[in-house]
Amino acid sequence: MSPSSLATAGVVLVTVPGVAFGGVTLLKFLTRDVPGYADNPVRRGLWRAGHAHAGVLVLLALVAMIYVDQAALPDGLKALTRTLIVAAPILMPLGFFLSVVRPSDTRPNRLILLTTAGGACLAAGTLMLGVGLLLA
Repeated sequence: MSPSSLATAGVVLVTVPGVAFGGVTLLKFLTRDVPGYADNPVRRGLWRAGHAHAGVLVLLALVAMIYVDQAALPDGLKALTRTLIVAAPILMPLGFFLSVVRPSDTRPNRLILLTTAGGACLAAGTLMLGVGLLLA
């Protein structure tokens, strides 16, 4: 694995305790009947989605780092691919969480657009990686 992919994987792994903390926080909200979570289906759904997306996308990003170095892409596109794939597990959960920060929020605010940005990064990064692997 290249030094760039190793460094990127290291950064992604550093985020795992944050994902675990989020899971513990959600569990606390459920078991202690925290107002604004259990009684707010929009907030509850978006926070669950944020936590789930964070966990899955972190794993995908780690696996993708193994393949980036094998892709038939110029170094600049490899760096862009790494960045785009790692942006998704940051942007998407942030959009889910920050769009309903206040316990009284019953509709997502404009920060929900971060989920769209994360999805676009994920689509572009995985498409570039896939094409690069097919050309290899």
